Amino acid sequence: MHVIDSHTGGEPTRVILDGAPDLGTGPLAERAHRLANEHEGFYRSVMLEPRGQPAMVGALLVEPVDPSCVTGVIYFDVDAVLGMCGHGTIGLTVTLAHLGQIGVGTHRIETPAGVVTVELHDTSTVTVTNIESRRVHSDITLNVPGYGAVTGDVAYGGNWFFIVDPSPIPVETANIQQLTDMTVAIREASIAQGVGGERGEPIDHVIFQGDSLLPEVHSRNFVLCPDDNYDRSPCGTGSSARLACLAADGRLAPGETIVQHSVIGSAYRLSYQPGPNGGVIPSITGQAHIMAEATLIFDPNDPFRLGIEL
Repeated sequence: MHVIDSHTGGEPTRVILDGAPDLGTGPLAERAHRLANEHEGFYRSVMLEPRGQPAMVGALLVEPVDPSCVTGVIYFDVDAVLGMCGHGTIGLTVTLAHLGQIGVGTHRIETPAGVVTVELHDTSTVTVTNIESRRVHSDITLNVPGYGAVTGDVAYGGNWFFIVDPSPIPVETANIQQLTDMTVAIREASIAQGVGGERGEPIDHVIFQGDSLLPEVHSRNFVLCPDDNYDRSPCGTGSSARLACLAADGRLAPGETIVQHSVIGSAYRLSYQPGPNGGVIPSITGQAHIMAEATLIFDPNDPFRLGIEL
């Protein structure tokens, strides 16, 4: 299996160029459903240690339905197939440029959540114009075992988020384990209490928004992903969901740019324009860097060929 690894603000992306199962044709959402339900062993084996690493997201290249798109892509981590991935789209764009398949300029990429537009500014810098994002619920209070009442917003940015602002724990690297434990408990409570999207979609990510000590930085976030790892980047779909909340509260004007830092200090530049359906069209600018180009080998005699399952 031929892959190229990159990282976006410290968050790894593994682009799969060949060697994946045939998912057939049809809408990308249907093909993503097949990947999730018929090929779990495949996508987990690519992400799990010793072949993968914590927090890595896979990007499986597929034929787009929309002929105006340079590629279709299905994203996944070790525990879930994703509708969209912002850091992964930045990493994928830089990877396509590394392969000589695109150049500086604007391109379209099809995802299960919809078509997104990317602008490659140079070999590392990409702006993603995401799908329309929206806040679904504001000031929802969960009863979180071990923590009590926690209030936040439910928003969609390509994945489903419960956003707590301000964070009940300082968003600092020294607190990563505490932040992880509490956000896992919040996600479990949201699912148990039926808090999610309009059609019952479960929360898959949780965001804690904290203050930044840097005057040029709007805020600092901690983002829990479906695999219980934290996002090393500021999370593209999470930043999109957050923009929808800021817009709904009148805390950020259309076209106004802010800088969002992750818990490790990596940065995205964010802005939005009003969406046609009452949400926002987010713009996310970040940098990705190629780390490796490799052939993955699945030796049938390897006892951990399918990954380390704990």
